[in-house]
Amino acid sequence: MTRALDETLRAAVHDLAGGAGPAPDLAARALGRGRRLRRRRRVTAAGAAVLAVVAVTLPFVLLRPKPAAQPATPPPTATPSPTMLPTPGPDWAAKPLVLPGDWVVTRAQGTGGSGYGYLLDRKRSRYFTTDRYDGIFPAPTGSLVAVHDDDRPRDVGLFDLTTGKTRWYEVGRALSEPRWSPDGRRVLFTTHQLDHFGFIVLGTDGTKQTYVIGPLGWSCTDFCDFTWLRNGREVGLTLTARHAPESSPRDLAKGVQVFSADDGRPTRFVTMPGAPAGPDAWSPDGKLAVVQGQDEPLLVETATGRVVNPLPAADVAWVADDRLLYRRPYGSGDFVLADLSGRELVRQPLPKQLVDLAVTVAPR
Repeated sequence: MTRALDETLRAAVHDLAGGAGPAPDLAARALGRGRRLRRRRRVTAAGAAVLAVVAVTLPFVLLRPKPAAQPATPPPTATPSPTMLPTPGPDWAAKPLVLPGDWVVTRAQGTGGSGYGYLLDRKRSRYFTTDRYDGIFPAPTGSLVAVHDDDRPRDVGLFDLTTGKTRWYEVGRALSEPRWSPDGRRVLFTTHQLDHFGFIVLGTDGTKQTYVIGPLGWSCTDFCDFTWLRNGREVGLTLTARHAPESSPRDLAKGVQVFSADDGRPTRFVTMPGAPAGPDAWSPDGKLAVVQGQDEPLLVETATGRVVNPLPAADVAWVADDRLLYRRPYGSGDFVLADLSGRELVRQPLPKQLVDLAVTVAPR
């Protein structure tokens, strides 16, 4: 290429470049398109990441076992407090002291040998005090009271509240306390003579029957006293399965040997792990009984001897099919109406004059 031609070509290109104007929105369009491409890439990448997470997580969600249903926790239930009856006022002796279950206090007497006590006169519906006898034991019904005088150890008196008169009968020696039959017509004694161990039944008319009990194959528990059964026709003696060691307060009972109160013959044996305190400790239908076990009072089935549950006290009165009346063995000795589990339903304080005395109760 010649020098002249080269200069001519350069001049032509320069003229063309000077006439071409720049596109005013080219840079803006390029920047906008770049931003749109970057957003699209980010959205696409984010979507791909989400899909990847879902793809990884979903199998675990689908295959994970359902959580086990949590057991329903019952709300805590508070044991209701017993109904508290008011303490009898200072004029309590002017009428029968009615206890929960519609039973009444019939006697209260000290245990220290003073003889001082209170007796319910049912005919006059009031209490009177007495220190005339060393022991007073009212019948559960009627007006008679069996009385004991330490100066007459072989005798028992039948004191009539209506007439004020006492008839004395010679019963024997080495006697237990008198125990009335549920109908108030006969009095039971245990005679602890070594050569004449047995029981004596005294009628209110003075007739006396003595029954000597021979070997039974088992020794008797604790105090070896006969007690009435609820039917009033039989008496029972608790026998020992194993004598208690020195560390235990009582023998282990085998059961109750039952005898006829009319002829003294053994009639049946009731297996149970303790001794009933008296006729009121047997349920009205005879299927249950409250006994003093080796370590604690127990409610038991009489057919099998099975322990139903422990109870607070053994000396109870079965006042209804499912209600027990007993004196609390601690504190001020309030009387309590309880269900068969021992749960207190009603509590009755005693007048302050009776708190430290032994108390006898009977149907109203």
